[in-house]
Amino acid sequence: MSVKQANISDKPVVFRQATATGRIALKRATLDLIRGGELEKGDPIAISKTMAMLAVKKTPEMLALCHPLRIEHVEVVGTVLEDSIAVTVTVSAHEKTGVEMEALTAVSVALLNIWDVVKAYEKDKAGQYPETKIEDIRVVEKVKRSGRS
Repeated sequence: MSVKQANISDKPVVFRQATATGRIALKRATLDLIRGGELEKGDPIAISKTMAMLAVKKTPEMLALCHPLRIEHVEVVGTVLEDSIAVTVTVSAHEKTGVEMEALTAVSVALLNIWDVVKAYEKDKAGQYPETKIEDIRVVEKVKRSGRS
């Protein structure tokens, strides 16, 4: 079996945008510490936003068949909820191929960075993470339209 990158040479350059989301379930005590700005490693939302933006740019290095793209805009929103933190990433570019893999990668990396910042607070006495989980990572919107936007 061979592996081939898609041939996009004949596709037109159009506006492309994708929004992906996901969340990390955390202990209430951890979420209270985040709300109070009391984590030893710093603000997990700020850290996750920075790393999500970097992840967008590194997506073709991590996903074998992704084309390198000229990303024009990345928006990252992190929201502390009652039982979790939600991360939503929107990526935009004028390109020949979509940006959904970049948005999904960014959400995944953002959530992993949150886990890294809070892991000391999430462990139980046995060193396990019974309540911590990353879930619901998905594309919630994909836009493709001709012309400059």
